Amino acid sequence: MISIFQYDFMIRAFEAGIVIALIAPLIGNFLVVRRYSLIADTLSHVALSGVAIALLLGTQPVVTTVFITILASILIEALRTQNKIPSEAVLAMFLPGGLALSIVLMSLAHGFNSNLFSYLFGSITTVRADEVYLIIVLGLITLLSVVILYKKLLYSSFDEESARVSGIQVTFINVVLMVLTAVTVSLAMRVVGVLLIGALMVIPVVTAMQTAKSFKQSMGLSIVLALTEVILGLFISYYFNLPAGGAIVLLSLFIFGVVAITGRK
Repeated sequence: MISIFQYDFMIRAFEAGIVIALIAPLIGNFLVVRRYSLIADTLSHVALSGVAIALLLGTQPVVTTVFITILASILIEALRTQNKIPSEAVLAMFLPGGLALSIVLMSLAHGFNSNLFSYLFGSITTVRADEVYLIIVLGLITLLSVVILYKKLLYSSFDEESARVSGIQVTFINVVLMVLTAVTVSLAMRVVGVLLIGALMVIPVVTAMQTAKSFKQSMGLSIVLALTEVILGLFISYYFNLPAGGAIVLLSLFIFGVVAITGRK
C-alpha cells in the first residue's frame, strides 16, 4: 500500500483531492438547503467553455475556468434576483448555453484532444505542481470565506426574506456563495471532471442528511464522507487501473445506498 506514495503524481493527486473533498461538500450543504443543487452542473458546463478557451488561447485552464465561471455565476444571480426570473429557468438557459459555447469553441480549436478529455472526465493523476498550489490557495480562500460568513450564509440559505429584514446584505451573501461555488467547480474539474462535479458536491451532503440531526452535523459528516470517498477512490483507481473520477463518484453512490437502506431499517 505504501508503494502508491513513491510516485510524485500520486502525492499531488492526494493533495488536490483532499482540498476538493474539504470544500466541495462545504459549499454543497448551502446549495442543497437552498434547493439550488443544479447550479454545480450548470457551472460545470460553463467551466467546459473555460477549458476550451484556455486550450484555444494556450493559457492556464484552471485560471481561465475560474474567471469564466465566476462571471457566469454573477450573471446567473443577477438574472435571478434583479430580473425576477425563476432560478430553475435561469439554470435551464445557462446549462445548454454553456455546452453549446463549448462545442463551438472546440470546433474552432479543431476538435477534441487528450487534454480536453482529461477535463471532461477528470484526470487527477496528471495534476501539475502549479495546479496543486493554485488549488490549495483558492481552497483556503474558500474555506476562510465560509468560516467568516457562516452565520450569514446559513441564515440567508434557510430564510432569505427574514435575513434581509434582519439587516443582512442578502444580495452580497448570495453573490459570494455563487462565486465560491464557481471556484469550487473550477477546482474540482481536475479531480472528477466537469461531467461529475455536481455529484461530488451533492452526494456526500445528501448522504450526511440521512443521519445528521443539525446543519453543522450534516456539514461535518459530509466532509468526512467526501474525504473518505476521495481517498478510497484514489486507492481503488490506482490498484485497479480505473478512472479516479468515476471510482470516487461510484463509491459515493454506494455509500449513499448503504446509508439510505440502513436508515430505513
